[in-house]
Amino acid sequence: MKELEGKRIVLGLTGGIACYKSAELCRLLVQAGADVQVVMTEAAARFIAPLTLQALSGRAVVLSQWDEREPNAMAHINHGRGVDAIVVAPASADFIAQLAQGRASELLPLLCLARPRQQVPLLLAPAMNREMWSHPATQRNVAQVVADGAVVLGVGQGEQACGEVGEGRMLEPDEIAEEVVAHLQAKVLAGHHVLVTAGPTFEPIDPVRGLTNHSSGKMGFALARAAREAGAEVTLVAGPVHLRTPRGVRRVDVQTAQQMLQAVLAHVEQATVFVAAAAVADWRPARAAERKLKKDGGGPPPALAFVENPDILATVAALPRARRGELYCVGFAAESHDLLRHARAKRARKGVPLLVGNIGPATFGRDDNALLLVDEREAVELPPAPKIVLARQLVGEIARRLGHV
Repeated sequence: MKELEGKRIVLGLTGGIACYKSAELCRLLVQAGADVQVVMTEAAARFIAPLTLQALSGRAVVLSQWDEREPNAMAHINHGRGVDAIVVAPASADFIAQLAQGRASELLPLLCLARPRQQVPLLLAPAMNREMWSHPATQRNVAQVVADGAVVLGVGQGEQACGEVGEGRMLEPDEIAEEVVAHLQAKVLAGHHVLVTAGPTFEPIDPVRGLTNHSSGKMGFALARAAREAGAEVTLVAGPVHLRTPRGVRRVDVQTAQQMLQAVLAHVEQATVFVAAAAVADWRPARAAERKLKKDGGGPPPALAFVENPDILATVAALPRARRGELYCVGFAAESHDLLRHARAKRARKGVPLLVGNIGPATFGRDDNALLLVDEREAVELPPAPKIVLARQLVGEIARRLGHV
């Protein structure tokens, strides 16, 4: 999947042990379809060989503002024009200080200062010792570069090369690549707060057993990521799944359908879009056993009595804000057959403007899917594609229906 197809990226490296991660970041950007030009400081070349980045990017690494390969001797101008983004990873404390003060001791900070700020975003992935990161001078410099238009992606937390533990680690390469992709997406949902449910629910029978389904949560997580990429504030209410939270998304973990409803109602007042992508259990045991039901050779356990779970989508769709059109509701239907007929019936029954249908057994746990979008006028098919691609298409459809595209 070429998420950065046709994009030109300058990848800058400054001095720091985190340069070893930059090789993987370069690989991921190229793999995503980007044309990557690496620019390294003199200190960065002490930590990783330029030849490594040349092999990964397919381009000669630029090291000096006096690069004689530039006919006009203006490497700091040439490499900052016509690019889609400049990404500096790692960005050292000294480099950030130079940017904050408008100084440029070598090519990379000079290139960043000379870039057309309105056309070329500057993304910084800091990397430094925890004391350096928390120092007031560094925090002042970070605030200043943000005020000047740079995007600081934040830092990770954990063990550092010096042996200390804390904040200051560079983000992982896949996290930075995700941020680059997100930054270059159209912000069609800017100003919106999107609330998404994802994954299955788990309804306990006893302390170790329960009722659930095959939903992996991948579609809902992809929707949360796509909505955040589109500029929305996103809250994700997730059932029991083992998926990484998309960057910049607030996550609330739940187990049961009742817990999911409570979490949704706690956040829905701030939302302008609600996407019910979770596969919520329709029923739950009327009473969960306090102790494990033991198999003792005496036959099956006592018959279970069931009660119906709350209908989360219908509950939200019936709220006054949804009725007034202040909350746009999108439902999902995972069916086993007759998808169009069931999707149309469910949309009418739930009272939502848009219903997204898919064949559950064909998509649960997979990284791809095919969707059917059903509203009051038509049914539109989104052909098979990776779930993140479908999620971006669906976000675009929601934005169009909200009048933003």
